[in-house]
Parts: sequence; C-alpha cells; structure tokens
Amino acid sequence: MEINDLTPAEQRVWRAFATGTEVDFRGGDDGDDGERTVRARVLRALLLNGPQEPGEIAAVKVRGARITGALDLRYATVESVVHLTHCAFEELPDFTGAHLRYLSMRDSQMPGLSVTRAQVDGSLRLTRCRFGGPVRLDGAQISGALFLEGVEITAAAGPQPVLQLNQVSVDDDLCARGLRARGLIRLDGAGIAGSLDLEDAELAHPGAHVLDAEALEIGANLLARRLRAEGRIDLRGARIPGRVDLLDARLSNPGGTALRASSCAIGEFWLRRGPRVEGMLNLRRAEINQLDVEPEMLPDQVRLLDLTYTFLTPHEPAERRLPMLERDGEGFDPHAYEQLTAAYRRIGDDQAARLVQLAKQRRRRSTLPWYGKVWGHLQDAAVGYGFRPLRAAVWLLSLLAVGSLAYAGHHPPALKAGEAPHFDPVFYTLDLLLPVISFGQEGAFAPRGGYQTLSYVLIVTGWILATTVVAGVTRTVSRQ
Repeated sequence: MEINDLTPAEQRVWRAFATGTEVDFRGGDDGDDGERTVRARVLRALLLNGPQEPGEIAAVKVRGARITGALDLRYATVESVVHLTHCAFEELPDFTGAHLRYLSMRDSQMPGLSVTRAQVDGSLRLTRCRFGGPVRLDGAQISGALFLEGVEITAAAGPQPVLQLNQVSVDDDLCARGLRARGLIRLDGAGIAGSLDLEDAELAHPGAHVLDAEALEIGANLLARRLRAEGRIDLRGARIPGRVDLLDARLSNPGGTALRASSCAIGEFWLRRGPRVEGMLNLRRAEINQLDVEPEMLPDQVRLLDLTYTFLTPHEPAERRLPMLERDGEGFDPHAYEQLTAAYRRIGDDQAARLVQLAKQRRRRSTLPWYGKVWGHLQDAAVGYGFRPLRAAVWLLSLLAVGSLAYAGHHPPALKAGEAPHFDPVFYTLDLLLPVISFGQEGAFAPRGGYQTLSYVLIVTGWILATTVVAGVTRTVSRQ
C-alpha cells in the first residue's frame, strides 16, 4: 500500500508507526469522518508489513479513531505492539489464531470480538470496552494478565455465550471487576495462574446458567465481593487453593441452583454479610479447608452430601448451625453431622458437639421402622441417647423414691419366714431397679396385687435405663 492512497488521518497513523508514536484523534470534530476515520485494511497492512526504522520499535498506537471495515488478522503473526484505544469499530475485529506481542483495545466500542486460540506474549487489555455482540477468547493463551474491568456486553442473551473464556490460559490475573453482561459467561476448563477478580460485577441470565466454570483452575483466589449474579453459577470440579470471596454478594436463581460448587477443592469459602441466597446451594463432595458461612445467608435448600471441611467460622451455637443440615433435601446424611461435630470438637466446644450428635440420632430415628422409632424415643427420653446421662440419675432417683414410699407403707411378705433378712424398702427398690447389683432383698420377699405390678414396672424400667446408659457410654467411648 502506498502512502499516496491514504487519507490524511491514515497518513498520520502510517508515519507514526515506524517510531511507535501515538496518534490521538480525540480532539477532532466528531462529525468529520475524514478527520478520524481509518480503514481496517490500512491497520492490517501496517501490522503485517509496515515501514521500519533502524533503532526504533514500531507500534500501532491510535486513540479515538473510527475504524471502518473488518480488521482481519486471523492466524497472523504481529511483531509490533497494538494500542487501539477509545476507538469505534464498524465491524468485529478478528484475531483468531493470531500471535501477538501485546494488545490493548481499552475504552473502545465494538460489535463483538474474536481472539479464539490466539497467543498473546504480553497482556490483553479490554478495560471499559463496550461490545454489542459476543466476545470470544476461548482457547487463547495469554502470557500476561487479561483485563476486562468495566466491560459492558449488550449482546442479546441466548443459548450461546456472550463471553467465551473456556480453555483460556492466563499466566497472571484475570481482572473482570465491574463486568456487566446479560447472558452466559463460559469459563469451562480455564486456567488462571493468579486470581479471578469479579468484584462488583453484574451478571444476569435469569433461569439459566450465568457463569459456567466447571473444572476451573485458579492459582490464587476467586474474588467476587458485591457480585450481583442472576442465574446459575456452576463451579463443579474447580480447584481454588486460595479463597472464594463472596462477601456482600447477591446470588439469585429462584426455583433452581444459585451456586454449585460440588467436587471442588477450595482453601477458604466465604459467604457472609450479603442477602440470603435465592436458590439452591450445592456443596456436595467439596473439600474446603475453612468454611466461613453465616447461617442467615443459607437458602431453604442446601446439598452437603460428603462435604468435607476442617474449620467452620464464624463460631455459632449448634442450634444455629443444625438447620443447615436439616435443609438437605437428599435425606439423612450422617457424614454431615460428623463433620459439624468434628468442627466443634476442634475448637474445644464439647457441649455443641454433643448437641449435634443428639440431633443426628433424632434425625436418624425418623428413617427407622416403627419399632426402631419406639426404642429411639425411649432412649431419647431416658438419657438423651447417652448424651444427657444425668437424665438416668433423675429417673432412678424418682423411681427409687416412689418404690421406697410404696413399700415402706406396705411390707411385702417374706417367702420363707424366719430366714428372710430385715426388710428395707430403699434397698428392696434398688434390687428391683438395678439388674446387675443384688442386695439380697428381691429374692426374699414376694409382693402381691398392685405392689407386685409395681415391682414388674420397676424391673422393666431398670433394664431400659441400664440398656440406654450402656448404649450411650459405648457410643461415647467409640467416638473417643
């Protein structure tokens, strides 16, 4: 391409290329296309075969231009740095499969963008860009950071992603703070060496997936404070050794799953200070070192099957944590109760741990046949399944008092006159109540009528109390 074929605006860009000088069109008259318009094929010619000057670093640095035509650099190798900022693109720029040193298009307007399977040796900066159609970065390899802060995508929501980042590889951070998009964002299989920053982002795809990030690999943190997400977030199988920070976040997908983080490995999971999650929270089979969740944020439905965590914060009474386990619609899960018990024991709150174990036995009772439920109710009433042993003492003392008073007023006759020991109503009642210990009273006297019935009641009650105490002690010893 000859310089004589160029418009005055294009000539400015052409002359500045060899030395990497910036050309800024923002001070011109917005209504004069000739002052700001640059054809995309001129930029393509510069980037592929532009003039060079010894000792200078060539670069396209253009601000505020109107770029007409399609900037087609598919599978091209671009050795120079590309800055096309504050520009308005007439057609979708296409960098599919290209090899670039550095690309910045910040503050620009585009009908869409394709950087599919491209390789960028530096960073890719799309800060505050406004896109009227889908943005494709799937399979791109970015050696630096990917900047999507303040990006706005106004593409019509549909089954296809409005932002495609699946299989993208970023060797630094992916910063999407303040991102605004309506539709599906796909991050399946993406690898981010640093952090993924979605703070203050506003994502909406009601009734469908809004963020699909299965098998996501993050080297540090997923930062999503004040995130507003309307739709389903799917993090199944993600690996995040740092923290998932959802402080002050608003997650909403009524009638469906709001957040799925099943089978994940997460260092810290923070869900606090925000409104209650609308929709299901799914943490099945996840492995979390620190689970930091406020009970008020939990929705009506949670899935905790095989969830494993080491620490549970903030410290709350067991009565405030137990509803979390009771909201699991998949039925009785003993593992969930054991995890909560272990978390309380780890911080030395044995009283809370006992309450959780008692709640576990009561929940288990609801799954038993009728005779198991009857026996369970007896154990619960007698000694609280062994976690409230003082109840046994109260029952024994009460029955001892009843029996002693009854038999003190009516001595049962001796079986063998002259051989029976002196009758003692207290020790006679103890003989009836305690199945293991014998004071020689029970076998020497034979009550009749109602007093005989009372003796049977005391014997049966004693056996029940003894059995439940032994069962409770056995559970306690086995846990320790």
